[in-house]
Amino acid sequence: MLNVETITIVGARPQFIKAAAVSRVLRVAEGVKEVLVHTGQHYDANMSDVFFDELEIPRLDYNLGIGSGTHGEQTGRMLEAIEKVLLQEKPDWVQVYGDTNSTLAGALAAVKLHIPVAHIEAGLRSFNRLMPEEINRVLTDHASDLLFAPTKTAMENLWREGIYEDQIKLVGDVMYDAAIFYGKKADQQSHILNKLRLKSKEYILATVHRAENTDDPVRLRAIFDALCEVACEIKVVLPLHPRTREALTKTGIYGTAASRICLTEPVGYLDMVMLEKNACLIATDSGGVQKEAFFYRVPCVTLREETEWVELVELGWNAVVPPFSAHVMADAIRSRIGSFGGVEENPYGDGNSAVKIVDFLVNASR
Repeated sequence: MLNVETITIVGARPQFIKAAAVSRVLRVAEGVKEVLVHTGQHYDANMSDVFFDELEIPRLDYNLGIGSGTHGEQTGRMLEAIEKVLLQEKPDWVQVYGDTNSTLAGALAAVKLHIPVAHIEAGLRSFNRLMPEEINRVLTDHASDLLFAPTKTAMENLWREGIYEDQIKLVGDVMYDAAIFYGKKADQQSHILNKLRLKSKEYILATVHRAENTDDPVRLRAIFDALCEVACEIKVVLPLHPRTREALTKTGIYGTAASRICLTEPVGYLDMVMLEKNACLIATDSGGVQKEAFFYRVPCVTLREETEWVELVELGWNAVVPPFSAHVMADAIRSRIGSFGGVEENPYGDGNSAVKIVDFLVNASR
């Protein structure tokens, strides 16, 4: 009889969403045991606990409580703590998601103990090595035994880097699984529009959290000047990441931003989905939010120099606008309100990515 133990390592909000989709399938698979490890990378209750509740993620087996720190410090502490869990559990597989420090630490801890690694959302590339996430992606992919690619582009990236074809599995995007499942749930349970007095398609949703934007005062000011400019014409709602709030306060921008933009505390996943579905446009530096905009067919402006999700640009649903000039960003945001993609395709699969991932893991364990 099959008896497989897999350890799932998560640490940040996007990973909770992806893990929820896969865990629902893992937990009903015969002969499979999942152990859930939270590194504590997102340690604020608004950034973590509410996600576990709303997404109905199973009870944590381990919460490592690592918290914040420099990239090296945080990754090193995670590596040490995860290794102890792996030595105790001795799993057959370690699953990691995406591109965070938790992802890299989980992969490194496992590979050094000769435990096979499965990387979900493998093969994404921005080709910008200044992004910590890009380094995490590349190193994790090359340490992994099974690489679950969400798109053909991701699969081709892995081929070009010399990874064996039999290691790469094109499964689609588990975030599309989540969008289908939780989109309906948000309609039933979220009251965020009433709470913020918002009307559908009469506001812009913005998110800003990436280090290259928050840690660069020039970029940060340009982004918020653009959002404030647009907010003179249409309401802009921005759930504020703790790092962004700290950066705005440090640079003296917070007061002006708060007077013009509807700044809120971080919101739960169902509320975020509801805000996304009903926005007339989304302006973001988040990879996950770019995709969710597409899933709900909302035009998107990405406030970065590049995107991993090149399919969205090619299909006309996303425009990449480097965060250097406030006026250029503001004009791009205004011009895309009400726009739609020119091609109606779905490059992210059929909504059954989690089932395919679990099938591959089980078959690889036989």
